[in-house]
Amino acid sequence: MTPSIRLHRRTQGALISLAALALTGCATFSDDGGFTPVAQAAQQRLGKSAVWARDDATTQALAEQRDALLAKPLDIDTAVQLTLINHRGLQATYAELGIAEASLVQAGRLPNPRFAFQRVQGGGDISIERTWGIDFVRVLTMPLASRVEARRFAQVQAQVTQAIIEQATLTRRAWVEAVAAQERVQILEQTSLATQAASELADGMARAGNFSAMRRTQENLVYADTAARLARAREQANTAREQLARQMGLWGQQLTFTLPARLPSLPRTRPAWPDAEAQAMRERPDINAARAALDATASDLGLTQATRFINVLDTSYRDNSATGSPNERGYEISLEVPLFDWGTARVAGAEARYRQRIDRLADTAVAARADVRTRRAQTLAAWDIAEHYRVTVLPLRQRVSDEMLLRYNGMLSSVFDLLTDARDQRDTVLAYIDATADFWLADAALRESLGGGA
Repeated sequence: MTPSIRLHRRTQGALISLAALALTGCATFSDDGGFTPVAQAAQQRLGKSAVWARDDATTQALAEQRDALLAKPLDIDTAVQLTLINHRGLQATYAELGIAEASLVQAGRLPNPRFAFQRVQGGGDISIERTWGIDFVRVLTMPLASRVEARRFAQVQAQVTQAIIEQATLTRRAWVEAVAAQERVQILEQTSLATQAASELADGMARAGNFSAMRRTQENLVYADTAARLARAREQANTAREQLARQMGLWGQQLTFTLPARLPSLPRTRPAWPDAEAQAMRERPDINAARAALDATASDLGLTQATRFINVLDTSYRDNSATGSPNERGYEISLEVPLFDWGTARVAGAEARYRQRIDRLADTAVAARADVRTRRAQTLAAWDIAEHYRVTVLPLRQRVSDEMLLRYNGMLSSVFDLLTDARDQRDTVLAYIDATADFWLADAALRESLGGGA
């Protein structure tokens, strides 16, 4: 005879209650994957829009936005915006949010119940045992575990924000170097034409017997040296442009982008940044990440202390039946007895990690303050040098050139004197370009040090 198996009403009630509890314990994913705070931070600190391409429609929209930006000359802000929407490495970093959110959602969900069924037959009797169980420790510690994962999620958000700012800084630096290199090529191309003309004139005058071999060789050498400098400058400009394209995530037909002819002008007034250190303490992602790590470790410590004595606590409902005997119903609790491991090692480790996080945060803050002071001093020094060139050196160089032209018109100097002055003027302009580039590079580094301020 085959026995029929029917669930008792109390068993059915337990199942219904467990199902209702499971429904309330099912944490859900957010619509944006936790990206909104990151996008807001990018907008606030960089003045740019960061977008996470999570589907084909968004990817297509970003491609259209990229093409629209590439249709006009790229200033430094446009280059940064392109990076935030087109750099595949950043998109991969954005995906860290999805991984962290999955852990957060998992921590907020009830553990699955366990069902065991045992059937034993012997001597004409049949014994059936049915067991329903659930890990009660997981249920009791769910709120604390969820808080731990929430803090870790916030930590990942801070890390993603920091990655955005770092990538924006790399793009700013690459843009400055690319435009400066392009500007150097333009100056050297103009000088190369002048030195070529001087070399050819020297050759003609030497053949006519009006120029010494020494002077002719000197002019030929100047032209050859200028040609070598131009070739080197072109190679450096190509490398800088490729580096900029790499930072913006461009390839193929996208590499035909146009850059401005010159670097931006210097700010007319000397920058101040009076509260630079305070701003860094508020906005630097590494400081915020260290704070989030400290909070997460504190939550971990609380969870470890709460479960130091109990690693396993299972509760089960049992329903036993046997042939010719009434059903037996009850419950079972399984508890790990802490005879050998009282959890002190786990607590000590958690406390040590917490103290370590405190020291890490303090060390990060000290290093950040020193970094801000250094970057600020470098930026101010770079501005002073570039402004000195703009206000003093360039006007003096122009006055010398004007006087040389007057002397040439008065037949007091030769055309070669005029060309020599042009070469000297070239060197002054190149030095000013370098000084201006140094300022904008220092400015980009300071922006990053302050937390990426726009």
